[in-house]
Amino acid sequence: MDRRHFLNTSLMLGASALFPRAVMAATTGGFYPEVRKAAEANRAADIKRIQDWIALPSIAAENLNMPEGAQYMKALALDAGFDSAEIIPTDGHPGVYAVMDNGAPRTLAVYFMYDVKQFDPAEWSSPPLAGKIVDKPGFGRAIVGRGAVNQKGPEATFLAALHAMRDAGVKPPVNILLVAEGEEEIASPHFQQIVQRPDIMQALKGSEGIFIPASWQDINGGVNVNLGSKGVVELELVASGESWGRGPAADIHSSYKAMVDSPAWRLVQALQSLVTADGNTPAIEGWFENVRPLSAREKELIAEAARSGSEAARKEQLGVARWIDDLPYQQALERLASQPTVNIEGLVAGYTGPGGKTILPGRATAKLDLRLVPNQTRREAETKLRAHLDKRGFSDIEIVVGGGYDPTETAESSAIIQAQLATYRRAGVNATLNPRLAGSWPGAMFTAPPLSLPAGHFGLGHGSGAHAPNEYYVVDSTNPRVAGITDATLGYVDLLYQVAAIG
Repeated sequence: MDRRHFLNTSLMLGASALFPRAVMAATTGGFYPEVRKAAEANRAADIKRIQDWIALPSIAAENLNMPEGAQYMKALALDAGFDSAEIIPTDGHPGVYAVMDNGAPRTLAVYFMYDVKQFDPAEWSSPPLAGKIVDKPGFGRAIVGRGAVNQKGPEATFLAALHAMRDAGVKPPVNILLVAEGEEEIASPHFQQIVQRPDIMQALKGSEGIFIPASWQDINGGVNVNLGSKGVVELELVASGESWGRGPAADIHSSYKAMVDSPAWRLVQALQSLVTADGNTPAIEGWFENVRPLSAREKELIAEAARSGSEAARKEQLGVARWIDDLPYQQALERLASQPTVNIEGLVAGYTGPGGKTILPGRATAKLDLRLVPNQTRREAETKLRAHLDKRGFSDIEIVVGGGYDPTETAESSAIIQAQLATYRRAGVNATLNPRLAGSWPGAMFTAPPLSLPAGHFGLGHGSGAHAPNEYYVVDSTNPRVAGITDATLGYVDLLYQVAAIG
């Protein structure tokens, strides 16, 4: 396609809110109009792909639809043009590995998860599996459903990019490896078995890095480019009359509290020993001895994020009025990036239905997550938690670890980060470097030895409500600064070209 033909085609197709056409053509070999035309033609099918995927929830915590979820993930990969896709068994739930060999000199890896969080339909204003499209003020029309933004919407949009390129007769400029798991929402207890399979590991070693699709544009169109993520350990602490040797072996009438010990109060006392009196700082012995302070560069990035972001908007989004200790916004962001946490996800003991039920429970359970920062490790955290409880006389409290992994770090100068920044610049999107995502994903499987790959999140578009009721993903944007599904699709196309152009 010569320049004159490209310009004429661009004028016929009209302007887009993101990705000026002349800019996109510079690195797509002039194929941008055809790819956009294909993406626009595929729009209805791309939306339906997300809705259909939402309709099949795979929930690892409930062992729901796990084989079906893996089969569906495999089918999605093959349908998008991967040459091969294989279901990988583990000691837990299976994963999927797919390869697209485009004969390119460079290879890019992408991480998917096909599992989602649990849901209670009574908490949702729209059925969580229906994938209905509703209005979201300030953004446009969005699909509502469990997994809409975490992660099926962004992942399906990446697949939409591959569909659009194939339909336009354009071969992706990089080879693509897809590594998917079905246990991310239970902290990836068996994902390492997939990544460390010799042939998969060898293929990954030859890649430029790995990314997870995302859709984090705020109402002003800005995004964060994360240079790392916190690690996590998910676990339960269990107190029981049986293990303690005190209290009832099963629930008994509450009148006996006058003469019988309570495992529920035992658990409360153990929990309180894990944190300071305000609940905000871990008090586990030795917890901070390996925590690395923020560097001068990390503080500089956080200061810039505080200046460019909206504290009021963030508080409104989270539904909070104050930060811990009434900290100024910049200091609160520093704490978010630098501090490990001990969080109670849930407490379960005795009767929790309507009204009262006068019992003394024989068992109490607390669900916890421990967020870790460099240079902490999962193994260290588990060891120190056990030692802390034992030293304080709580050796009877059982620790049941569900999963977890170490923190991740990726250099600002790495190819995957620079390719992301270039793509955002070309789309006219303000991208702010963020030292560390406070959430977690199993990127440590890739960033740690022996792979030592750069890793990150990338994607245009907007969604919110991960893990919460009414989770959503915007497909029709009425906000000129925020991508809808077609512009988000083109964002992934351009990322592939930016990775291919790495010097």
